[in-house]
Amino acid sequence: MSASPILELRGITKRFPGIVANDDVSLDLYPGETHALLGENGAGKSTLMNVLYGLYHPDEGEIIVKGQRLSLGSPRDAIEHGIGMVHQHFMLIPVMTVAENVVLASEPTHGRAFLDMAAAIARVEQLSEQFGLAVDARARIESITVGQQQRVEILKALYRGADILILDEPTAVLTPQEADELFRILGSLTEQGKSVIFISHKLHEVLAVADRVSVLRRGKLVETIPAAGATEASLARAMVGREVLLRVDKKPAAPGETLLHVEDLRVVDDRGLEAVRGVSFDVHAGEIVGIAGVDGNGQTQLIDALAGLRPIQGGRVALAGTDLTSATAKEALDAGLGHIPEDRQRRGLVLQFTIAENIALHDFDKEPDSHRGWLRPRIMLRRAAGLIKAFDVRGGGPQTLAGALSGGNQQKVVLAREIERDPRVLIAAQPTRGLDVGAIEFVHRRLIEERDEGRGILLVSLELDEILSLSDRIFVMYEGRLVAEYGPDVTEEQLGVAMTGGLAKEVAA
Repeated sequence: MSASPILELRGITKRFPGIVANDDVSLDLYPGETHALLGENGAGKSTLMNVLYGLYHPDEGEIIVKGQRLSLGSPRDAIEHGIGMVHQHFMLIPVMTVAENVVLASEPTHGRAFLDMAAAIARVEQLSEQFGLAVDARARIESITVGQQQRVEILKALYRGADILILDEPTAVLTPQEADELFRILGSLTEQGKSVIFISHKLHEVLAVADRVSVLRRGKLVETIPAAGATEASLARAMVGREVLLRVDKKPAAPGETLLHVEDLRVVDDRGLEAVRGVSFDVHAGEIVGIAGVDGNGQTQLIDALAGLRPIQGGRVALAGTDLTSATAKEALDAGLGHIPEDRQRRGLVLQFTIAENIALHDFDKEPDSHRGWLRPRIMLRRAAGLIKAFDVRGGGPQTLAGALSGGNQQKVVLAREIERDPRVLIAAQPTRGLDVGAIEFVHRRLIEERDEGRGILLVSLELDEILSLSDRIFVMYEGRLVAEYGPDVTEEQLGVAMTGGLAKEVAA
């Protein structure tokens, strides 16, 4: 690395009403370096990066880029000084092509008036080849994978001349294979002199890609250390301030009655193609049934159908003897189903509502939230305050808008609502996506407690560690079918073979 940093943050402090999000934070970044930023949900990571990207103005401190002190009033200022940011939730226009998204607002022209699309495509293809970002410049965003969409976001920053790339939870929506490809791309970027700030909760990823690691805790910088000498346990301890149990400690399951019965289920996707093909399984009281699989093999459509969000084309679904085959989402919830959706922002929350209102979403018309048709706001606020404390939701109170919370804290609000409703069967889809190690430990412990109290839990996760740690039985889903069933002692290698279609021919036969 160069002797001189490309970026210095000195004494950055940022306050909001009632909270100090960043408290005298200083760190630096060198050319060709990947510098990881770790911290619990609400530790101040996103706030610090929003200060660097010009979305917030610091109350104290200074930003120095390439030796020049900057006052960044907007993202445009940051971009002009070589700073690019790839947000956790992508900012792309689905109906436009890759090239159109990349050059948007900085389009090449000829004759100073006319869009030169040929030049745009050529420039995108040149950047794609230079940095190993394999995407089709002419493809529409809506037709490419999530991993490819992330490459488009990186291309947008490179097109605008970014030397510093901020990646906020870049693997949160990626499959393991896509994450490995992203790490290869990051290696290519740093080899060519680009510098990366990598925000992640996945400690093994941080150790795999980072040169140095800085840890924030409750707005303060705890330490900056070389990644080479760190371990997952030491990083987790620095983040949380205590020892963290990275593996789940649970007693053997004691399954009871069948609570969720799924028989020969068939579901089509948005294109009318069959995405779930004759799936059958049961979930019993007192057990966690995990579904493993590479993303895009029908898991989303399966969850939507069970939750009443997508029509069922064939088969049958029953919950504790109640037929839910044709049920609406509300009818499914009223029958005793809980649902932690995989997309918290689209399916889990109304971002314009407060935390209290989101917690009351399902049962606002029942006691105690309502009485004789009238809402009882004080009770809603009191209940929300208790759940905020119990689930350690940081960054606001009962009247804070859900959209103002970090992604991890939004997830905690969804978890609090669904678990507090005391469902008979809980569908947990990607329940720890975007959570820090301390919060993951808490969620895993709560899911085990729910199991031990007699709930049936259907766990759908792309994280093999999570599936292996929590599940009492594991199904593997491939191309819309359940191709294998295993006990909790299955190995990652066995799951990997089934997930990539190694057993599909046997099942089809």
